[in-house]
Amino acid sequence: MKTIYIYVLDTLADWELGYVTAELNSRRFFKEKAPLLTIKIVGHSKKTISTMGGMKITPECLVEDIEINNHNTLLLLGADTWDEPQNAAIIEKASILLSAGGTVGAICGATVALANFGILDDYLHTSNGAGFLEMVSPNYHGKKLYVDKLAVTDNNLITASSAGALMWTKQILESLEVCRNDTLDYWYDYFNTGDSKFFFKLMETLPSQKV
Repeated sequence: MKTIYIYVLDTLADWELGYVTAELNSRRFFKEKAPLLTIKIVGHSKKTISTMGGMKITPECLVEDIEINNHNTLLLLGADTWDEPQNAAIIEKASILLSAGGTVGAICGATVALANFGILDDYLHTSNGAGFLEMVSPNYHGKKLYVDKLAVTDNNLITASSAGALMWTKQILESLEVCRNDTLDYWYDYFNTGDSKFFFKLMETLPSQKV
């Protein structure tokens, strides 16, 4: 069983979360015999947070409850509150998880938090544009490893810009090995372009009981 931990904090960027949670929870495009997954919502406390869009999310577990192993994944979303001291613990946990071979996904403002901790100095990565991390993070020394793309995977770290939620989700699903490659390619092409030909190709890749 693989566990996907999603850390939530006030002002969380709603749009960065939707694609990945919908696909992980519904399993609608998963291949036959895909690995079993469980999703857990993590917070620095169990106090309900408010997203940027005003939605309310209540964490079900705490940072210290995260199990460290090479099967688990931690997802860190953008927010305007990453610089608040209570969020330091989850970044430290992310570093430990990476060292243990687990996967960490960070998008938008979460990449700044990783940069401040020094994590991005050792991985190919991206964020909200070339020069952005240098501008906002005095501890960042990873310029030589910056890649100007919507999302970048290097070993078990997956980073993305605030406009890269779709590609970020694709790379997360790839890392979890829950979809056929052609299914995932057509899934991305359909949601990226809106062209219905990709939708029908996507449906053709699914197990017969799902069509």
